[in-house]
Amino acid sequence: QVQLVESGGGLVQAGGSLRLSCAASGRIFSTNAMGWFRQIPGKEREFVAAISSSGGTTYYADSVKGRFTISRDNAKNTVDLQMNSLSPQDTAVYYCAGQNLPMPTMSRALYHYWGQGTQVTVSS
Repeated sequence: QVQLVESGGGLVQAGGSLRLSCAASGRIFSTNAMGWFRQIPGKEREFVAAISSSGGTTYYADSVKGRFTISRDNAKNTVDLQMNSLSPQDTAVYYCAGQNLPMPTMSRALYHYWGQGTQVTVSS
C-alpha cells in the first residue's frame, strides 16, 4: 500500500495562488497514477487533476484547466498541485489519491489510496 499525506492548504485571497503537496510512502509509488480531488460539505467529492505514473500524461477538470497544474517527482515520492487564479468556488477540502495502475483516470472508484485532506479557503 501507499500512504499519502497532504500539506500546503490555507487561506488565500481571490486571484492568489497556493501549492499543495502530497508526500507518499511506499515501495511502488513510481508505478501509481496519482490524482487530486476536492469536496465541499454536502457535495460529492469531485475530480480535479490526475497524472500518469511517469508524469507524461495529465488530465484536468474543465473547471481548473489553465489555472491548476499537477506534477510529480518520483525520486522524492511527491505529487504537487499548483493552484493559480483562485476563486471562492475553489474553496474545498483537497485530497491526494493514488491508483494501483499507471494510467490516470477521473473516476473516484479507481483510486484505492487517500490522504487525510487539506483545507483550501479562498476569500471573496
